[in-house]
Amino acid sequence: MKNCILTFFCLILIVACSKSHFERLTGYVNPFIGTDEDGHTFPGALVPFGMVQLSPDNGENGYNWCAGYYYGSKNIGGFSHTHYSGTGAEDLCDISVFPLVNLEPSPKAVKSEFSHRDEIAEPGYYSVMLKTFNIKAELTATVHCGFHRYTFPGSKIPTIKLDLGVGNGIEARVGHNGDLPLECYFRQTDNHTIVGFRRSIGFVGERCVYFAARTSKPIDDVVIFADSVRVNSKQEARAVKLVASLKFPSTENGDQVMVKVGISSASIEGALAGLGEISDWDFDAVKKNAGDLWEAELNKIRVASDDKAFKETFYTAAYHCYFAPFRFDDALGRYTGADKKIHSGQNIYTLSSLWDTYRAAAPLFTLTQTERQSAIINSFLEFYKQHGLLPSWELFFNEANVMPGYHAVPIISDAILKGISGFDYNLAYEAMKVTAGQDIRESDFYRQYGYVPDDLDPRQRGVTKTVEYAFDDWSIAQVAKSMNNQSDYDSFMKRSGFWKNVFDPDRGFVRPKDSKGNWILPFNPKESIGFQEGNAWIYTWYVPQDIHELIKAMGGERKFALKLDTLYNSTGGRKTTLKNNGYYGLSEFSNEPSHHVPYLYSFLGRPWQTAEKVNHILTNFYTNQPNGLCGNDDCGQMSAWYVLSSIGFYPVNPVNGEYVFGSPLSEKSTISFANGKQFVVRAENLKKQNIYIQRAELNGAPYTLSFIRHSEIVKGGELILYMGEKPSGSWGVRSEDLPGNEKMRK
Repeated sequence: MKNCILTFFCLILIVACSKSHFERLTGYVNPFIGTDEDGHTFPGALVPFGMVQLSPDNGENGYNWCAGYYYGSKNIGGFSHTHYSGTGAEDLCDISVFPLVNLEPSPKAVKSEFSHRDEIAEPGYYSVMLKTFNIKAELTATVHCGFHRYTFPGSKIPTIKLDLGVGNGIEARVGHNGDLPLECYFRQTDNHTIVGFRRSIGFVGERCVYFAARTSKPIDDVVIFADSVRVNSKQEARAVKLVASLKFPSTENGDQVMVKVGISSASIEGALAGLGEISDWDFDAVKKNAGDLWEAELNKIRVASDDKAFKETFYTAAYHCYFAPFRFDDALGRYTGADKKIHSGQNIYTLSSLWDTYRAAAPLFTLTQTERQSAIINSFLEFYKQHGLLPSWELFFNEANVMPGYHAVPIISDAILKGISGFDYNLAYEAMKVTAGQDIRESDFYRQYGYVPDDLDPRQRGVTKTVEYAFDDWSIAQVAKSMNNQSDYDSFMKRSGFWKNVFDPDRGFVRPKDSKGNWILPFNPKESIGFQEGNAWIYTWYVPQDIHELIKAMGGERKFALKLDTLYNSTGGRKTTLKNNGYYGLSEFSNEPSHHVPYLYSFLGRPWQTAEKVNHILTNFYTNQPNGLCGNDDCGQMSAWYVLSSIGFYPVNPVNGEYVFGSPLSEKSTISFANGKQFVVRAENLKKQNIYIQRAELNGAPYTLSFIRHSEIVKGGELILYMGEKPSGSWGVRSEDLPGNEKMRK
């Protein structure tokens, strides 16, 4: 009997271990997180970093529909193949496809009602029942090809409407960063295949998306509208706006029509080659492959927790980190470059929302996407060779010039200093210096005056530009030092201190100055004059390269701590409508310039206050609901903050290789590297109330630093954080244990 009992419990243990080891992490991903309120994510089908991002569009425009889909909408107006994820700008939504039944062809936009109860979204797959037409729509994708499967009701004439003239499923896009068609082309090459292109101008200038579509059933008839006028041709048309209705034989109930759509920025031939990524019509096999690709990516960081909601939030955040930048070279290895010429290249990436992603998403990539990070940097360098400068905010190899800073620089600097190979360091260093010598976005005034005078900046954002350029220059200085270039090091280090020229020690804030050196009056630190997407309360802390100097400039640790407390405890800032958020003092965590700020208490030897602020944000500003992001995800930056902070650390300075400890949510986090090594972070005695680190061990030895270096993480090993419900008072408080304090440690 005892042996039977022992065998029984052993079997239970084996099953439990097997379940833990083999559980599908994709099952925790909820693609609807962030689709409500300001998250601006989309729920559609894509593979990691895929060029095709196939997703439903509601057929509406405005700020809520920057990603094409908004959770509060009741209609779907099309399924298009390109999308932003989490940005604050409308664009993309190219090559819109929509199934219909028994509806006369028309150039007008068509919508269908739908219910969230009839939606399914998981990594690599999306499905919805279009209630108006009783059609089940299913989507999956490869890198360059979208795959549609439509199940039609019986006794109907199935029609698939291809709308090239619109983005987002609406007839004309106006208002917030709208997209306008310039020219569309359609040609039927046989009774299964159509090709063409859509050329438009949007948020980041002009682009052209070429497409090739192949249907599983022969096309019975084609009706084409060119600029709202029905044309006689059934094979070919060209217009500013173009709509084609593809009719198929009448169906029996449950009949399916499938469509593959390949895309390219270079040519129709490239789009046709994209169709070759799906060799047959096995939709379920393509869906499974897409899910497996996501599973492999998510397995790079595994977290252990009994809290299912946390795991859903975590793995969805990790999922969102790998949407952008996305592949830009087509299936033939070609793309349209910044010079509007056709270039050849493999693993070229686009959508560089660098003002956002250099802060945490790029450092995360140096841990989980090392080889891809090299390819991304090589894409920056290709852009530099074609455009003359590194990208700032780039899409389809067009520069938007919408945000300050030259933030490709810290990403490249970070990779060089971490020893990531696969790109030309000398070319990268040249590109960084040339870009830092640009005369756009008022950087010429920055070098001339040592700051950007607000009276010379037509957009009055001089303070933001000054402090962001200063950090980028510090990043270049570190690379110069690693290359033994003392002259460049001295020059860029001098520029990295220009933030002091806009810091007012009497008020304790950075603030706008005019070209004569006078502070601009009146001054209210809550107002945005002199700043972009922020104010003095936000940007005063934006000196990640020089936090200890900022503490001195502010009058010492006590005054610095008092101002931080005021930042978090005062009412103010932008109040969100998220039920779980409210607003958090003046900190404006919903936007990127504040992402490092809760960790600044650790620079004062107060890691317990960092833990309190970080835990509050993790547990109140993120949820597993559609409104579970407190601001735009911005191509994964908001999500990257959550991923790293949930593990237990964050790169306050995203170039110096230090990750400052906060307050982990995961009991055990395992980061797996391509070389087979693993780094494990264990949070012992982790409970809801145990948010404070009491002590730490690294590979069995006591660890007193309140941060950990990248070089230690990539060696592999185990970090144990012992948690408690009260502040330690002794761990991470000595001067030599503080982050950003190399002089003291020497």
